[in-house]
Amino acid sequence: MAKPNKKGPVKTVDVLCCHCKTLLFKYRKGGKGALVKCFKERISKDFTQQACTCPECNTVFAREMLVRGTPAYKIIGGKAIAK
Repeated sequence: MAKPNKKGPVKTVDVLCCHCKTLLFKYRKGGKGALVKCFKERISKDFTQQACTCPECNTVFAREMLVRGTPAYKIIGGKAIAK
């Protein structure tokens, strides 16, 4: 399968924790579908201290994995939203 476009989209979305509404990171998302995965190279600003964990409520909102050979966070359903 093809790798994701490195430059990616210009539009950024805020990724928030569903539990406490804390800003987790700003992400350059392409398309208009639901937030399923976040490629690490497309994260423009990261506000988390520990990977995949909310800094405010310590909820684990994603898992680290390789998607199409590129490091990404796979979002756990209902734990994080894009706004």
